[in-house]
Amino acid sequence: MPSWSSSSTVTKTPKQRKSASAASLSSKKDTLADKAVADANDFFWTYTEEPHRTRRLAIIKAHPEITKLCGPEPLTKWVVLGVVTLQVLLAIFLHSTPFFSLKFWGIAYVVGATANQNLFLAIHEISHNLAFKNPLANRLLAIGANLPIGIPYSASFRPYHLTHHKSLGVDGVDTDLPTSFEAFVLDSILGKAFFCTFQIFFYAIRPMTVYRVPLTKIHLLNIVVQLAFDAVLLRFFGVKSLLYLLLSSFLAGSLHPLAGHFIAEHYVYETVTPKARDPNNRVPVPETFSYYGPLNWLTYNVGLHNEHHDFPAVPWTKLHEVNRIAADFYDDLPRHESWVMAIVRFIFDKNVGMRCRVKRESGGRVVGGGSGWTESEVQN
Repeated sequence: MPSWSSSSTVTKTPKQRKSASAASLSSKKDTLADKAVADANDFFWTYTEEPHRTRRLAIIKAHPEITKLCGPEPLTKWVVLGVVTLQVLLAIFLHSTPFFSLKFWGIAYVVGATANQNLFLAIHEISHNLAFKNPLANRLLAIGANLPIGIPYSASFRPYHLTHHKSLGVDGVDTDLPTSFEAFVLDSILGKAFFCTFQIFFYAIRPMTVYRVPLTKIHLLNIVVQLAFDAVLLRFFGVKSLLYLLLSSFLAGSLHPLAGHFIAEHYVYETVTPKARDPNNRVPVPETFSYYGPLNWLTYNVGLHNEHHDFPAVPWTKLHEVNRIAADFYDDLPRHESWVMAIVRFIFDKNVGMRCRVKRESGGRVVGGGSGWTESEVQN
């Protein structure tokens, strides 16, 4: 990753909405280019295709054996079972511990937040049907992994996340992107610190403000099972046990080392050349960053994010093998050396912030809700 001083503010082109007269693509490009300087504080708008499909096809052509890595990982269900059990036992253990005590918050931050971030990413892994061959078995395991998180979300996460893969950077479709309102209000040191502290709420609420997926039987089952679990915990062990789980979830998405992956994955930390600033040149801007450090041991190797987006049907245990086989494609890509430093730079470096995301005006497609995607299209 480049040194702190090597970052510079990304000069970006403005968002262009299609007018009723449907101006031609070339006219829209000219308009964007003409306004590039005036709107330098906007997001980075691009006409290039998202990079992962193109690179996946190139890698498969060069290394066809890589497709043998695809498929479910049996180990996942046992890891989920172990972490869920750990969190339930700790919730019971702390049922009589004062909430405002160092012991309660210390365990919640060090163990609970780490465990629940692990479960967030277990649900992420399972959303790609990488625990079982049977889709329903994956949905049920995700509901089980959801239990220590305290709030039902696994069923809703899947369509939003798969849409993120299929529509990376598409404005109004990819809910991983900060909204213009967020960027306007939070693009300062204090604003970015607030975002990093409470980002779990942004990721929970933002998708519903962009578009809503319809409720299904799996959503209802997720809600019923979670509420029943919470009720049993309250009835037999008291409010502090549930508070421990909810606090663990909050801290997991706050100023925690593992939470660095949220920001590190797709915010642009690289210097963008003047040539790349003009969308008409179609020069790709790095928009996905990997991390290869030890925190991957706790997070289903989510740090190997280029590899994951290139091959979402490859399970977490084999992403390092993807990197090894296709090293000629990955070695020169920008990367993060530390998730903690990714958070620190995001907050304090004036050249990295809420607007440092690549956006596309159109393309992609919503997954779920009768969108028409087949399961094979979703997973590959």
